Amino acid sequence: MPTSTPGAPRTEREAPAEFDLPAAHDLPAEYASAVAHSEASWPTTADGRAAAQRPVRVGQHQDTAEGENVVSAHLAVDPLASTGSDGLGDLGPASDDAKADDDPGSLNELFAPEQHRAVPKKRRGAGCLIGLIIVLVVLGGIAAGGAWVWSQYGDKISDAMGWGEPKDYEAGMAEGEALVTIRTGDTGAMVSTSLYDAKVTKTDSVFYDYLIAEGKSVTFYPGVYALQQKMTAAAALEALEDPANRMENTVRVAEGGTVRATLPQIVDGVGIPLEELQAAVADPTVYGVQAETLEGWLFPAAYTFDPGATAEDVVKAMVDRTRESLAAAGVTDADAQRVLTIASIIQREGHTADFDKVSRVIANRLDPANDETRGLLQMDSTAQYGYGLSHEGPVSSWPWESVVGDQNPWNTYAHAGLPASPIANPSDAAIKAAQNPADGPWFYFVTVNLDTGKTVFSETYAEQQAAEAEYSKWCEANPESGCY
Repeated sequence: MPTSTPGAPRTEREAPAEFDLPAAHDLPAEYASAVAHSEASWPTTADGRAAAQRPVRVGQHQDTAEGENVVSAHLAVDPLASTGSDGLGDLGPASDDAKADDDPGSLNELFAPEQHRAVPKKRRGAGCLIGLIIVLVVLGGIAAGGAWVWSQYGDKISDAMGWGEPKDYEAGMAEGEALVTIRTGDTGAMVSTSLYDAKVTKTDSVFYDYLIAEGKSVTFYPGVYALQQKMTAAAALEALEDPANRMENTVRVAEGGTVRATLPQIVDGVGIPLEELQAAVADPTVYGVQAETLEGWLFPAAYTFDPGATAEDVVKAMVDRTRESLAAAGVTDADAQRVLTIASIIQREGHTADFDKVSRVIANRLDPANDETRGLLQMDSTAQYGYGLSHEGPVSSWPWESVVGDQNPWNTYAHAGLPASPIANPSDAAIKAAQNPADGPWFYFVTVNLDTGKTVFSETYAEQQAAEAEYSKWCEANPESGCY
């Protein structure tokens, strides 16, 4: 979708500080003095008195080289700042008592407390700070890089490493009922998607992955099958291969499908020849519908017919069911075609939870008082329908410029107002939303996550551009998700 559209479809590792723990003789001065008294002898000065021991302490330094921060221990030996003739350093003038105590034969000499100079702490230099900054920058860069990689590829990494949530349901979780339609020519990948859409399997690819991993060669027979929700891939295959689960004379019309897509489903489910069905839908007035075609009138539901039902019987049942839905929403016969047209756009453009908001966007853009949009809906789904590309391949494979530039009467980029007719089969929820739009100022919307269906609704084009940027970012992280 071009940016003008209102709507459319996520150390240098710091080495542990290694300290060379000091041996007993490397202890700090306050402990070294205690050890001194236990020694048998001390070195002496020339006059025979005990020499003052130079204090030792454990210090730290940082060597920074090529981003590595190493913290180690060493001995810091402070030279005597001022040494007198007695070798004791600058201890101040001695009193007479002190002189007496200096007598080598005095007992006080043995028990006098040692005196040491206060040792100033070694200052950390600028190199220490620079080294710390370098380490923090390196670690910060690694952390930021790791966070970015995880935000972009975390799901894929988790899957590859087996950390993610299992893609298959566990045995014994199956519950409820689910109807799955297999069409003529469906491959294993197509059936896998149909099972996921019907909430039978947990992920879109798990059934197909199971077929490949187990080397299964399966023939899929067209029809509608009654299965359960939350089945394992193995259990789903077993159920599809059981003829008892194939519902006879039953057809399931898909929400958002077209007449062209629905008729082959009827062939597969009921067995009526395609030519007879094409003839049955050729004249809408046979069923009281005042329109060029029956587009939007083949209500999406499951139908079971008696053996021998004709093509007209089948088509009438679907048209009648559409009238029931219109009546329940309070739509008059005169307004039926308009409401079905809006509902069909809602069905193709939005998610069920957002149907009423999409309806409001359509109403706001069609409002004659709105000068910005000039009555142009600019809906992708309408342009695609008019070009004949409603269900053919991923959006990324379509010739986008040709689609929005075509002048067919369904292209709401080229023509103001509603398209020439409905573009799909709308559900009860879509018809109700078309009749009852939510209150809001929105003129734009875009689905920013195709996996979760998260959709952002905007009032201004600037807000829409920001949402489109979010969508583009998600697409960059999920290049195989069908983005365009």
